[in-house]
Amino acid sequence: MNPVSWANCLGLLSVFAIGAIGEVAADSGRNLLVDEVRAANNRFKDVSAAVAEGYAPIPCASGVDGGAMGVHYVNAKYLKDETVDIKRPQAVMYEPASDGKMALVAVEYITFKGPAALEGQLFNFTGAPNRYGLDPFYELHVWAWKPNPRGTFADMHPDVTCAHATAHGK
Repeated sequence: MNPVSWANCLGLLSVFAIGAIGEVAADSGRNLLVDEVRAANNRFKDVSAAVAEGYAPIPCASGVDGGAMGVHYVNAKYLKDETVDIKRPQAVMYEPASDGKMALVAVEYITFKGPAALEGQLFNFTGAPNRYGLDPFYELHVWAWKPNPRGTFADMHPDVTCAHATAHGK
């Protein structure tokens, strides 16, 4: 192979390598927060752990365009926190199943100070009045246990349902 062909080939390989590294970095960056959230909050797979830590249920939240967020277990004490702590989400979200079990699907971080971010991921702003009766706030859903086709940080999940929430008295 002549030097010009060799240089062209090496240049082409460099472009592919840089592209592959960029994709891996993008995937790692996108999934890193989800992995951290999951590791920090796996204890909530059992809803009794959430209750033991002071979380209480509010009714199942569903969307007008389909899908739902599930039953939120909210820790009112954590709503008063001025800083966001990955290990202390303000809400833990469960999908009620027909057998009465609650499946952990996501967590929600809420703060009244903003704009807010967690590990570089910006929170969404929710004005008042809102369905929760809260002052304006910033929130971030992290669908760490049930991948959301609308996005990891979307509000509603099209495959989550409140159909069995009545079995939980909510």
